[in-house]
Amino acid sequence: MSDRASSLTRLYERLTGDEDSRLCKDIPDAACHEQPGNFLRHLLASLGNKLADELSSARLVLPWLLGALGAPVWMVGFLVPVREAGALLPQVFVAGYIRLKAIRKGVWVTGGIVQALAALVMAIMALFGQGAWGGAIVLAALVVLSLGRGLSSIATKDVLGKTISKQRRGTLMGWSGSAAGAITLAVGAVLMLFGDRPGQIALSILLLIATLGWALNALLASRIKEEPGATEGGMNVWSSLGEGLRLLRTDRHFLHFNMARALLLSSALALPYIALLGQQQSGSNLGGLGIMILVSGLAGMLASPIWGKLADRSSRKVMRDSAVIAALCCATTALIAWLPGAWSDSVWPYALVYALLVIAHAGVRLGRKAYVIDMAGSDKRALYVALSNTFTGILMLLVGGLLGAIAHFTGSAGLLLVLALCALGAAASSQRLPEVEM
Repeated sequence: MSDRASSLTRLYERLTGDEDSRLCKDIPDAACHEQPGNFLRHLLASLGNKLADELSSARLVLPWLLGALGAPVWMVGFLVPVREAGALLPQVFVAGYIRLKAIRKGVWVTGGIVQALAALVMAIMALFGQGAWGGAIVLAALVVLSLGRGLSSIATKDVLGKTISKQRRGTLMGWSGSAAGAITLAVGAVLMLFGDRPGQIALSILLLIATLGWALNALLASRIKEEPGATEGGMNVWSSLGEGLRLLRTDRHFLHFNMARALLLSSALALPYIALLGQQQSGSNLGGLGIMILVSGLAGMLASPIWGKLADRSSRKVMRDSAVIAALCCATTALIAWLPGAWSDSVWPYALVYALLVIAHAGVRLGRKAYVIDMAGSDKRALYVALSNTFTGILMLLVGGLLGAIAHFTGSAGLLLVLALCALGAAASSQRLPEVEM
């Protein structure tokens, strides 16, 4: 073994706590031999992706960008649904196509490049865009970015399942979340120094860093050592959709998981409303944005490795516990909003609860990703991931409009109480899911 390979193996064993890097549970021997190097490539690729996601967040950064451009307020309402649904809806239509490919990392690389180019357009708009036309181009770029994200999402999980063994995947996702959180923490601290300046140049720099993050993601994905997989059973678009609907009817385990995941959307949907309450206390300045990014990065840095280790033992329990925390965060924020002005007229109470909800949301995301990857066999993994994501994308569009109507009549605080009840339902549903890590 070369010195470089020995160093990679030692680093891998240190990160995973694995005394024998060649012990693999559900991947071929050839993939097992490459696991230490692939683990680190996955880690750095995921770091680039997570950092880019944070710095182009539809829940924080892009609303500030549209405000700086002077775009119409109604455009802000489209950011989260477009970002999420645009990434999730098309996935069932590409699952069969990916299944036809023995090597799937090329789809991942393509998705990374598409996201990098879309973020570059947004960075240019931060410098030169104005008003409605600038906002429209940002939204159009977000649609393209979301489609690229959808390609990467399904391919990443499929390649991860082929190259990294069970009970190592959660650890991998946890370390990448922690590293990205640390970098995001530094970015938030720098933004706080800008105080009440609008800073379109700073926003452009953030989006340029996001561009580089996705470029790094694509580069490292191309260097993963992936063994050819089976191509039997590949389907066209309509066959994939038909098979997906059949699975929802016949596979009760898969249907139950998707019901739990639907209720777990409450954590994602609550984040922008808590941020909105915080923004109302700080205006659209970069200082307030910096505080939100700072607490988000700190929360992600601390939470992800812990959730990752716990997910390797039981991703079902991670989903359950994070849903309980999300419910408490939603209820607490509603209470703060109804308190006298001395308590509610500062961004900090909302920022602190936002940080706790980011911790919960990290658990939701990591738990359900680990669960669906471990639940599906290697021959069905791409289809399970794609169908689950498409189902969630449809719900995101439908529920997004419904929640907007609820918020119109009850205010953000009233809506957060509704989301707290949904999160409690998610916890109860997750508790009844069977274990898949055995």
